[in-house]
Amino acid sequence: MFRLPGSESVSYVLPITLICFAIPIAFILFFRTSYSLQILIIGFFVTLLWCYAGFFLGRRYRLIRYAIIPSETSSDLLNSHGALFSILKTPDLKGQRFNAVVADFNSPRLNPDWEKFLAQCTLARIPVYSEKKIRELVTGRVKINHLSENVFGSLLPSELYEKIKRWIDFITALILIPIFFPFFLLLAAIIRVESKGPALFIQPRMGYRGKVFPMLKFRSMYIDREGTGFTKSEDDPRITLIGRFIRKYRIDELPQIFNILIGQMSFIGPRPESYELSQWYEKDVPFFAYRHVVRPGISGWAQVEQGYAAEVDGMNVKLEYDFYYIKNFSFWLDLLITFKTIKTIFTGFGAR
Repeated sequence: MFRLPGSESVSYVLPITLICFAIPIAFILFFRTSYSLQILIIGFFVTLLWCYAGFFLGRRYRLIRYAIIPSETSSDLLNSHGALFSILKTPDLKGQRFNAVVADFNSPRLNPDWEKFLAQCTLARIPVYSEKKIRELVTGRVKINHLSENVFGSLLPSELYEKIKRWIDFITALILIPIFFPFFLLLAAIIRVESKGPALFIQPRMGYRGKVFPMLKFRSMYIDREGTGFTKSEDDPRITLIGRFIRKYRIDELPQIFNILIGQMSFIGPRPESYELSQWYEKDVPFFAYRHVVRPGISGWAQVEQGYAAEVDGMNVKLEYDFYYIKNFSFWLDLLITFKTIKTIFTGFGAR
């Protein structure tokens, strides 16, 4: 998971340690085997301190250094986070230590001298990566001017993981609905008391494989106030008082658990766009429909990295994040998004 962009955060040490201890504890309780509570508690805190120490020491010495062969776009990488980039002026490392060399293999500036240099790097067992791959790795985005195959060389995400994920979604939704149902009733009553109109907002959204479905949300706006087709900011006068709270912590999205239960959505995936906006985007963005190859989700890679930006502003960037998710569709990326979403729920950062 820590090979993914933006994954190295000290805030993940505690939840990962809790998960690693929760699994054997669940095993012990299920099979009713003998155990020492004192040993478990001491072991947990020792492990936690060890992981924190390892993270801070590792971050100091783990920073990757890339040598970049000059190209038309190589300077853009210099401001990237999570790694150190240096643009070479001549085909020579000059005795400096680099973890890898980065090159744009389609650049007209890649002359025979640079090609010979790349061959020498390979013989010296220095990894050579394409600029496109490294750019995706450090930004977490895939450019939308072309479709990008996944690690298996296919445009189709893993069907096996897709089936496993569907069962995980179904079982989790089945467990959560009875737990959240009393809270749903209470919140629905508060929404109805504050402003007139239904507690739920139902809107047609473009979903899995391009099929339209009715997406559920708690209503967070007044029904008798006019505005544009999308939310401009937190100060939008259409948002109710309770609406500001539930939108900040994404509580308004919780009714979508019912959409997940019947297979229209997933907990993690690209956010479904409204039908009208989807029709409009498909005219201007050639590959927009590709985001429907996986089930849409309550939270997604674009949301935890970019935030819930207005639908029109920054759509190209949002799609680049969505395409990165589809290209790297995996359990580990879903787990990272889950951690980032939980962090956002408790802090309110990144949500609109």
